[in-house]
Amino acid sequence: MNDRQVLGVIGGSGLYDVPGLEEIERVRVDTPYGPPSDSLLRARLPGVPHELVFLPRHGRGHRYPPHSINYRANICALKKLGVTHVLSCSAVGSMREDIAPGDLVVVDQFIDLTKRRISTFFEPDAAAHVSFADPVCPVLAAALFGAAERVAKTTVHRGGTYVCIEGPQFSTRAESRVYRSWQVDVIGMTNMPECKLAREAELPYATLALVTDYDCWHASEEAVDVTAVLGRLSALVDQAKGVVRELARALPDVSRSPARGALGSAVMTQVAAMGPETRARLGWLLPDLAS
Repeated sequence: MNDRQVLGVIGGSGLYDVPGLEEIERVRVDTPYGPPSDSLLRARLPGVPHELVFLPRHGRGHRYPPHSINYRANICALKKLGVTHVLSCSAVGSMREDIAPGDLVVVDQFIDLTKRRISTFFEPDAAAHVSFADPVCPVLAAALFGAAERVAKTTVHRGGTYVCIEGPQFSTRAESRVYRSWQVDVIGMTNMPECKLAREAELPYATLALVTDYDCWHASEEAVDVTAVLGRLSALVDQAKGVVRELARALPDVSRSPARGALGSAVMTQVAAMGPETRARLGWLLPDLAS
């Protein structure tokens, strides 16, 4: 295993910084896909030997709605800064009675219902089909769950399915009932195609889902709106910051993650069939193409 480990943290709604960082360097990263959501912070936590790279998914000041986030640039920027583990922190709604607002969920599966987002680095004249049966790195997810259990002052659920909708609107009641019939656990708008792109970039990925509401299926709850979400988000973000610090202190060995080597047999297109622009664009991901 490479001794150098770097935890990349993608902060969702309300999580725009990680307190207590030292040796902070703000870095702007150029990518073939345009700029990421914001400059990235490269820093360290006191007493932690590993670097931490932080990126606010929506930009500081929450400038980008879910469908406008440059997911490709975000993942590319993390990879170019040497990130080895990706932790996504995301606000979600609960689709189960026993997952209450205020809980945390370490999800392990996804259903992607997004419609307008580019979900691959391999276009327009290159094709790759990565294995995605188990989208979350089980080693990183286990370490994340352990970190959350140690420091979070709320219930932490291990495992669950996250259904990702296009947004930016919340679900209709009919849609919410359909998703419930699929036995999903939480609902959100941002982890796809983020997770797919992390797999193509061979980056182990895990999600800490912060439950803010019961969507609109729950008979005893008002229809979800931003006011309800923000009302619970502040306390949850404080919990998430503690989990980030705890995970950073004990990053697991992810050398056997399904993400590692994911491109090994996935690229279908022969190099000779790729145009020069494609070879240059994918050079950060497939270094042999740049040589």
